[in-house]
Amino acid sequence: MHSSSAPERLWRFLTFYLVTGLVAFTALALGGCAGMAPIRLDNTPRMAVLSAFEPELTLLLAKLERPARHSLNGVEFTTGTLEGKPVVLFLSGISMTNATMNTQLALDRFNIQGIVFSGIAGGVNPGLHIGDVSVPAQWGQYLEVAISRETSPGQFTPPPHMERPMFPAFGMLQPRTVETRTAANPTLVRKFWFEADPKMLETARGLRNVELISCKAGQCLTRKPGLVIGGNGVSGQAFVDNAAFREYAFRTFQANVLDMETAAVGMVAYSNGVPYIAFRSLSDLAGGGEGQNEMNTFFSIAADNSARVLLAFLAAWKPWDQNTFMSVR
Repeated sequence: MHSSSAPERLWRFLTFYLVTGLVAFTALALGGCAGMAPIRLDNTPRMAVLSAFEPELTLLLAKLERPARHSLNGVEFTTGTLEGKPVVLFLSGISMTNATMNTQLALDRFNIQGIVFSGIAGGVNPGLHIGDVSVPAQWGQYLEVAISRETSPGQFTPPPHMERPMFPAFGMLQPRTVETRTAANPTLVRKFWFEADPKMLETARGLRNVELISCKAGQCLTRKPGLVIGGNGVSGQAFVDNAAFREYAFRTFQANVLDMETAAVGMVAYSNGVPYIAFRSLSDLAGGGEGQNEMNTFFSIAADNSARVLLAFLAAWKPWDQNTFMSVR
């Protein structure tokens, strides 16, 4: 029987542990492999600051101090400080699916203590105007619907197994609640509204004299923009430019604004037990204005106004736990 020499045994021993270590390191680096939790890229407690698309984040990135960039799944995350508060800035992407996916990615890979959204929206409440900033107290998914059967001309009936509707339908579109659960309560519950954090909302209510702009790049509003705290917002997988649906959304949900991301972010925040709030400035009237849709004309004004309110909020914000969420100096 052949017996290996001591140097050979030592080499085999070292090779085995080197390979084993590399496999373990790879699994840790990938995060989530074989049931393992993803590895955080940064352990500093931070506020997640997100927008749907690049022009909405421009002003905030320009104000960010000590930026450091990270890339995950093609998404750029930038850590730093805004108004003395540790933050991570990133784009949710446009649409409910992108917003859900990338918000969860941020929660998995950073130490997120709260979520704030800054962006534009379509105005639904006829009492609001382009450039105004709305900070709703809760958000719902208006396109979580059953497409009902037409049982007689112009009459639509939801399927019999569906829960009793909370809201009237828009033709065949019957809004419904969504199933969700949390780690604290793994039992499925049905919800329509996802509430903004009460303390965040209280801080927003206390904001005074935020300087909102009326003109930019040669475009000017006909009135000075205002800030509205409270009320409802709704989100869905559609760009709305329809007067009849705008009226329906206001009448049915008492919505101030609608967009394509915030309610999805609110649902992710709820499921993870993380507080959130959203700042949305009107870039258009969702089909309620005269002439063509106004978004291309006024989105820059709206994006800056939303960001200005968010910056004022961060400056005023006092964290829940001063010991774990401290300003980075």
